[in-house]
Amino acid sequence: LDFWDHCMAEPHMAADVTEDRSCHQLAKMFENCLSRAKKTTLHCSSVLVPEKLTRRIAREVLWLASCEPCGLRGCVLYIHLELEKGWKQLERIAYDASVVPTFELTLVFKQDGSAWPSLRDFLFMGSCFGPSFRNVLKLSPGFRLVKKKLYSSSAGTVIEGC
Repeated sequence: LDFWDHCMAEPHMAADVTEDRSCHQLAKMFENCLSRAKKTTLHCSSVLVPEKLTRRIAREVLWLASCEPCGLRGCVLYIHLELEKGWKQLERIAYDASVVPTFELTLVFKQDGSAWPSLRDFLFMGSCFGPSFRNVLKLSPGFRLVKKKLYSSSAGTVIEGC
């Protein structure tokens, strides 16, 4: 109770708590999307996600939503995975379906191509390792985030995460 009394006395603290909670919820939403896609769209046994990647993306999404009239509630989010020949859509999420969307965000996860190619080829050839080793998708710490305003003439914003 003392913590919340302190937050009410200092409004910037309450905003920090709310932003941290939103960031955590968004990061979980991305993780759940990857978990669902692993079984349905990606057809792999596991997805390896770099530490804090979903948290970094969530902070960028909150920053892009901060200048919108409805904030994050007015967002439609398209989540993709970058492949060698284009993108594969993983999910479409309307953050708050009761609000008319004012902007779209397209998030593109990137695969980690720096894994040892010779070893990766060795695993795909069907060596002594089991099939579960061949169905692992490793994401890169990089991502792409594109913002498109739906009711504005201004151009979209591109955020390249590294």
